[in-house]
Amino acid sequence: MNGFNPYSVPPLLNLVCFSVLIVVTALRGARSRLNRLFLAICLFGILLNIDIVFALHTTSAEAALAVSRADHFLLVFSLPVYIQFFHAYLRIEHRKRLEYAAWGFSAVLMAVSPSSWFIASMQRTEYGFFARAGLLYPFFGLAGLMVTVYVLVLLYRAAASETLPGRKNRLQYLLIGFGFMGFLNGLNVFPVMGWEMYPPGNLSFIPLIVFAFGLFRYDLLDLGFLLEKSVVHAGISAVLTVGFALVLLASEIVFSGRTAAASAAFPIVLFFIVAGFIGPLQARLRKAVDRRFFPRRYDFRRTLASMSRSIVAVLDADRIGRTIVNALKSALQVESCALFDRRHAGGPLFLAAAQAPEGHPIIQPEIPALEMLDRRLSKLPGPWIQSRMEGTGADTSAGRLAASMNTLGAEIALALPFSEGKPGLLLLGKKCSGRMFTPEDIDLLETLAGQTSTALENARFYQELRRMNRALEQRVAEKTRDLKAALTEKERTLDQLIRSESLASLGQLVAGVAHELNNPLASVKSLLQSVAEDLVEDAAACDPEGDRVDDLQFADRELGRAQQIVASLLGLSRQGQTYTEAVDLNVVTRDALRVLYNRYKTLKIEIVEDLAPELPPIEGNFSNLGQVVLNLIQNAVQAMERAAGQIRLKTRHLPDARQVVFECIDSGPGIDAALHNDIFKPFFTTKPPGQGTGLGLYICHEIVRRHGGRILLCSSDKPGARFTVQLPVSSRHEHTGND
Repeated sequence: MNGFNPYSVPPLLNLVCFSVLIVVTALRGARSRLNRLFLAICLFGILLNIDIVFALHTTSAEAALAVSRADHFLLVFSLPVYIQFFHAYLRIEHRKRLEYAAWGFSAVLMAVSPSSWFIASMQRTEYGFFARAGLLYPFFGLAGLMVTVYVLVLLYRAAASETLPGRKNRLQYLLIGFGFMGFLNGLNVFPVMGWEMYPPGNLSFIPLIVFAFGLFRYDLLDLGFLLEKSVVHAGISAVLTVGFALVLLASEIVFSGRTAAASAAFPIVLFFIVAGFIGPLQARLRKAVDRRFFPRRYDFRRTLASMSRSIVAVLDADRIGRTIVNALKSALQVESCALFDRRHAGGPLFLAAAQAPEGHPIIQPEIPALEMLDRRLSKLPGPWIQSRMEGTGADTSAGRLAASMNTLGAEIALALPFSEGKPGLLLLGKKCSGRMFTPEDIDLLETLAGQTSTALENARFYQELRRMNRALEQRVAEKTRDLKAALTEKERTLDQLIRSESLASLGQLVAGVAHELNNPLASVKSLLQSVAEDLVEDAAACDPEGDRVDDLQFADRELGRAQQIVASLLGLSRQGQTYTEAVDLNVVTRDALRVLYNRYKTLKIEIVEDLAPELPPIEGNFSNLGQVVLNLIQNAVQAMERAAGQIRLKTRHLPDARQVVFECIDSGPGIDAALHNDIFKPFFTTKPPGQGTGLGLYICHEIVRRHGGRILLCSSDKPGARFTVQLPVSSRHEHTGND
């Protein structure tokens, strides 16, 4: 073997490029027919460049010839593989005969490739050994050129007729990169035919680099591996490093044997000169690449933080949708963006927000396509990119999904995972620049999809809570109105009960009062009749003994008593509803005793009146307050019907408290302490069934409450019951007790 041959650098670069492509495709590519054909082409490129590098370094023509013939034993099949690869990429299915013809032609060449009919010998050139064509090799070279021209025409027509920017860019890179690489390799036929020229195929690394950039930048083979800015910068550094090494190698060859080159300072000076040139060149190349291939890039963390802050505190689902759509359109520079949400868990999808720049259609909510995406994306993880599903069968699930996305005008479909129910959908159109979506874009979308889902759910729960609060407030308002109406009805019913109870009590008392009045009235009537008869019989009689005068005086007293009873009865039976009259509680008490006299006069009950003199009047209703006093005294009388005892009635004035107090104290059996909290409740009674309504004390309580006072059952160590009524004294009557 010879020493290092600088002419072998280009094929070495070819070898590196093909090796990188075959490794990346094998590791990242799907096991599809297209990728298998691409791997075969890369393998042919590796075999060809190994053959060339070996021939450029070996000193044995026989060894170089043997390696070249063995290499071309397989290389002849590069023609049908090349045709099939581009037919598969362009989805050309109607030219199977051409593929079969290419396979047959290659099979014939394979049979003669080990003989001198194909490669006759190896010739020495200034750059090393290179094959010399046999009689049949021109057919292989001509067929290679024809295949290359055929492929270039196919790619050019496809790129010219393509309307989608993303696929158009793909075809252009394939045309410039892989197609031109095949054309350069096809030109190798001329040096093989004896032309004095450096093999053009050795420069295939140039279109291969372009193709590799397009492969990784636009994911030409759906490898899921997109080129990032850092990788491009690393590639620039690697190329400049190789260039630096080539410059050093070339300078050593050019200046070998000269005096200046022999000095130790020469390589050092050369190093600093080249290094000083490469540094600025590297910076300029990076800036140029960034301007050309990475314009308007966004900072991932800053963009994500900004979007998160925009939606984290928002509790309006519509506003969240508009914010996300506008932010994504601006950051990713997409043609259109749409967000589909659900009004409730499990409900149908609806277009929550959509945005598109002028001149681009907004994603439309086509119901069948949406239903298809809804069914598929709820079961499949991750975002779906339409361009990666190109070429799949229309009857497959991926093909149907791609068709639905195409109907909606979406390049990316991403599910918004909700904790309850089916997910929402985030759809993005193609980039305005025609570039592919990078892994950084996908990471941003996936992260933002989770945050958007959380924000939308929070907004949905908040709206549901607000709706529930409004419904609750409405129900509370309705219940409040019903309660007010019930209270009004209760007050009206209570008034009716008070009047009814007053009339009922009065009806019970009228019988006794009537009986009480009948006796004095009957006596008066009898005496008056007797006097009248005597006066008629003896008109001259002058009543010398004065009996008639006494009788008339007695009659007068009885009639006065009757008048008092009737006046008390009328005072207690008035049904006026005004509460502005001045009421003397002592008068109320005495009138009540007169009314009840017939009830207790036959009982062994002592009535003790302890009424405060000059008691200040209160403002209220005489008849209602009379009913309170009447009920309390009547209850005390009923409690002591079977035993002798005393009922003490007290009134007093409390100037400090600005109150007038009435107390009814009996020595009867009293009321059990356990019942103290219930006696003022309506319909509560301790009397046997049929003997009480349970409304007496309740009505007393309500009357006193309306007068601004309190009625209490006071505990005492002595037997019996003690009821206390506290009523406020009006400020205009308060001085009366001191006059």
